[in-house]
Amino acid sequence: MNDALVRAGRALRLVLLIALAALFLIPFYLLVRNGLASEEEITAPGWTFFPGELRWSNLRELFADPNVPMAHALLNSTLIAVATTVGTLLLASLAGYGLARIPYRHANAVFYAILGTLMVPAAVTFVPTFVLVSSLGWVSTLRGLIIPTLFSAFACFVFRQYFLGFPRELEDAAQVDGLGYWRTYWRVVVPNSRPVFAAVGTIVFIGAWNAFLWPLVIGQDRDAWTVQVALSTFTTAQVVNIHELFIAAAVSIVPLLLVFLVLQRYIVAGVERSGIDD
Repeated sequence: MNDALVRAGRALRLVLLIALAALFLIPFYLLVRNGLASEEEITAPGWTFFPGELRWSNLRELFADPNVPMAHALLNSTLIAVATTVGTLLLASLAGYGLARIPYRHANAVFYAILGTLMVPAAVTFVPTFVLVSSLGWVSTLRGLIIPTLFSAFACFVFRQYFLGFPRELEDAAQVDGLGYWRTYWRVVVPNSRPVFAAVGTIVFIGAWNAFLWPLVIGQDRDAWTVQVALSTFTTAQVVNIHELFIAAAVSIVPLLLVFLVLQRYIVAGVERSGIDD
């Protein structure tokens, strides 16, 4: 009887997981289906699982569109996301390691002040940040799109919690060998903290890639558009280009899928070892 209940429970969980996976994949299916269909098939009252003819020419049309520099937008988003990820990992990990390991009387006060910034709505700092960036002449530049977003209080918190649980024996051995805090961080801590770096890096990369409001305000020239800004131009008061919007959205998520697939095994391990629940 118990074995039957266990098998029934496993079967139920399997069915539930399959149903949830199918629901999760529906948006991706819609992107591919509508991206390879014509305008008439997308807006037709009758629904077909796949269009009668897969229009791969939509992809060529997307990158040939003179009104939307999609290829350049992809390049900008890649540069911004990579630079933001690298900069955030460097700054947040150094801050987290310093707060966790370097003796300092006011370390807790600084840590709580950093956490306090998470309580401040982004709308409060948006205008002052824009005024500062504008006064520096960074509008429509990669500097204006990257530098103001480099530090993350959340990333600092995760690194600090992780380093609190980092084995002190490794650091003590490094200090016996004559290494200071800086060389201990680079030679011992960083190589043994790859899971948390991968987990935080993935989160930061996805956030930087999907950012819309700040790039929309700062990237005023077409040469400074990111993918998200380029996507918004397919639907305006004058033009509604549905098939290009869908194929562009499908193309824009490919880098995110690649990053997630490559680093997925580190994400759970990094979060588990970060001590967020402590």
